[in-house]
Amino acid sequence: MTLTSGRFIGHEQDRGIVQFSMQDGTKEVACAISTSAMDDLERGPRARPSEREEQFTRLRDRIEACVERKYQATEFEGTPPGIVLRSIDFRG
Repeated sequence: MTLTSGRFIGHEQDRGIVQFSMQDGTKEVACAISTSAMDDLERGPRARPSEREEQFTRLRDRIEACVERKYQATEFEGTPPGIVLRSIDFRG
């Protein structure tokens, strides 16, 4: 089954991540992306904390495609298991 867009959860400045979810049918999959990965994707200046949701929205298609690849490869992390994206996940 392919994943579909879920919800934007929020930006955690202390941890340097944006949390969001994806859906596998009725199952919600917890996801996060580092803010440095988002900045690297845009190849511009670092976004301000108040700009993170807008930045995530602009990059959502690329972020979700990367989540899909890691999900299909069962590359889960943490408890409960989820998908975490870093800059290295977008290289290649």
